[in-house]
Amino acid sequence: MIRLTDRLRVLADEIKEKETMADIGTDHGFLPAYLWEQGICPKVILSDVSPGSLDKAKNNIRELFSEASPAFDFRLGDGIQVLSDGEVDVIVIAGMGGILMTEILGENPAKTRSFKKLILQPRSGQGKLRYWLIRNGFGITKESLVREGKYICQVLTVDPSGNNCAISRAIEGSGPNSIQYEVPPWILSAGELAEEFILRKRAAEERVLLGLSKSKMKDLEKEETVKQRITYLNSLLGGV
Repeated sequence: MIRLTDRLRVLADEIKEKETMADIGTDHGFLPAYLWEQGICPKVILSDVSPGSLDKAKNNIRELFSEASPAFDFRLGDGIQVLSDGEVDVIVIAGMGGILMTEILGENPAKTRSFKKLILQPRSGQGKLRYWLIRNGFGITKESLVREGKYICQVLTVDPSGNNCAISRAIEGSGPNSIQYEVPPWILSAGELAEEFILRKRAAEERVLLGLSKSKMKDLEKEETVKQRITYLNSLLGGV
C-alpha cells in the first residue's frame, strides 16, 4: 500500500471517487498511483516536461504494481498541452512556482476552463497566483494548509467556471502585490495551522521593517507600506 506524505494526502483528499485526474509535473508519480490503488480515480494521466522525471514515475509504477494497468497514461510534454479539452475531471499542479502555474493555465484559457477542478500547490508566488486566478474569473473554493518539514504549504482548490467563488471576491480590486493576496482573509478557515502561518508572515514583515529602519538610505514610502502590511496581519490575528 502506498503511504503519502501529509502534503500529498491533502491533495488527494480534494479528489472525489470516480473523478479522473492528470498530474502535471508528476515527478515520482506517487499521488496518481495512490489515487488509482485506492479505487478513487479510474484513470490517471502522469505528465512531465522532463524525460528523466517521467521515467522515474514509470519505474515507480512498475515497482509498485506487478502488472502496469492501462489506467496509467504517461505523457511527455509541457503543462496542459499534453491534454485534450475536458479529457479529465481534475488537474493537479503541485510543487511549482505560482507564476509558472499562471503561465501554464493562461496559455490556453479555453482548455483550462474545460476541466471541472484545479488543485494547485504553489511553492512560491502564491499571491501572484491568487491575483491571476481571481482577475481571470476562476473561483477559489477552498484553501488548505499543511506542514512539510519546516514549511507550511498552501493548497488551493479552484473551480475554473468561476462558480462558488464567494471567498475570493473578498479582495477584488486589490493590486497584485497586495498582502491580501499573499495572506487572504479566508486563510483563517484553512485549519489549525492558520495562526502559525500568519505569525510567520508577520515575523518576516517585521524583519523587513527592522532592516529598513536601520538602513542609511531611508525609504519612508516602503516603510509605510510594510507597516500597513503588518497592521493587516494583526487584524487577522485578532480573529483567530
